[in-house]
Amino acid sequence: MVGHFISFEGIDGSGKSTQARSLAAALRDMGLTVTLTREPGGSTGAEEIRRLVLEGESDRWSAETEILLFTAARRDHLEKTIRPALARGEVVITDRFADSTRIFQGVTRGDLTATVDALHSLMIGVEPDLTILIDLDPAEGLARATARAGAEMRFEDMGLAFQSRARAGFLDLAARHARFHVINGARHPDAVAVDVMAAVRSLVAGA
Repeated sequence: MVGHFISFEGIDGSGKSTQARSLAAALRDMGLTVTLTREPGGSTGAEEIRRLVLEGESDRWSAETEILLFTAARRDHLEKTIRPALARGEVVITDRFADSTRIFQGVTRGDLTATVDALHSLMIGVEPDLTILIDLDPAEGLARATARAGAEMRFEDMGLAFQSRARAGFLDLAARHARFHVINGARHPDAVAVDVMAAVRSLVAGA
C-alpha cells in the first residue's frame, strides 16, 4: 500500500498550520491513518535544527547557510518520519516542505534557486502529491503572525517587504506546478477548510 503526501505552504500568518491540523482531524474522522508533521522539524534531529533557524536575530544566518540547515533538517525528517509513514500507507500532512526553502531562501534574498534545486535533487528527491497554498495578503499575514509573538520570529522580523516577496514567489511557483492548489486564506477558517477538503478528497478517495 502506498500512502499520500500532502504539504501546506504559505507566508507566515496565512493560517496553513490551522488548516493542516483541521485536515488531519477530518481525515482521521473518515477512518484514515494520518501522520501530521511540520518543517523545520518532524523528527528528533530536525527539531534540534528548528531552534537554530527560527530563533535569534534575523541576520543570524545567511540565506546560503539556511539552505544547508533546512536541507539537513528535511533529510532527517524524510528518513525518520515521512518515508516510513508513506510505506505504511498513511496520509502524511506536513506544515511546510521544500517549497518553503525554494521561496524563503531561494528567491527572497537573492537568486539562489539553482542552489536550492541542486541540493533538493541530491539529498531529498521527493515532492508532495498535492500542495495546498493558503494565500493571504502579506500585511494581514504579518499582523496575524506578530500578534502571536513567541521565540520563533526570525522570518517575521524580516518585515513586510520580505513577506511580500515570499507571497509573490509562492504564487509564481504555484502557477508553474500542477500539484499546487491555491486557496484564499482571508476568510473564516471553516470556509477555508471546506475548500481544502474539496482539493484533497479525490487524492485520498482510494486510500
